[in-house]
Amino acid sequence: MEIYDRLLQFTLFQGMSHADLMQVAGHTKFGFSKLAAGKRLVKDGTPCTHLYFVTNGTLRAETTSDDHSCRVSETIAAPFIVQPERLFGIDQRYSSTFKAETPCNLISIDKQEVMLLLETQLVFRLNMLNMLTTETQRLRHHAWRTAPRNLRERTIRFFFSRCLYPAGPKTFYVLMNQLAAELNDSRLDVSHVLNDLQADGLLTLHRGRIEIPMLEKLLM
Repeated sequence: MEIYDRLLQFTLFQGMSHADLMQVAGHTKFGFSKLAAGKRLVKDGTPCTHLYFVTNGTLRAETTSDDHSCRVSETIAAPFIVQPERLFGIDQRYSSTFKAETPCNLISIDKQEVMLLLETQLVFRLNMLNMLTTETQRLRHHAWRTAPRNLRERTIRFFFSRCLYPAGPKTFYVLMNQLAAELNDSRLDVSHVLNDLQADGLLTLHRGRIEIPMLEKLLM
């Protein structure tokens, strides 16, 4: 019953009957582990061979740009599945590094077990398909969103477009010159916008670092 309750936290298992969940719990090889605060779960660039389900605790995800000029650190609370879209496709490697911010409990399933669940459990297969297609549709829509009307909106769009989860605390490690180049504007104008956002209590500026306590408040 404990594994039954834990699995129901996650979209992939929701909608399954009690009998199906009992079958999954009895026939699937689950891994159970605890991750101490500060310990790394996965590193960006390493092969994605498992699905990791964080049942409680908080992770810190760090994502770095291809040219290493910008890095984003964000806090993500359980329940959370670590990059399920990376298990298949052309690039089967994690794109972010995940560490435990607080002690975490995890359930893991290796890829072969996931493929078996996809073959034998219709609801699991549909949930996985819905999860991946929803993400594809969301990303496809980005190009058709209303264009930012000014530098402030372009700056906010920059922050949102580089986060895994569109809410909660974020830390951006980026130099002002690099941010200005990304926004195709002058360093002075970008500095003015950031200082205005700081005056509104939406972020805090440091040397080479921007702290955003609640990302979603940038849209209010």
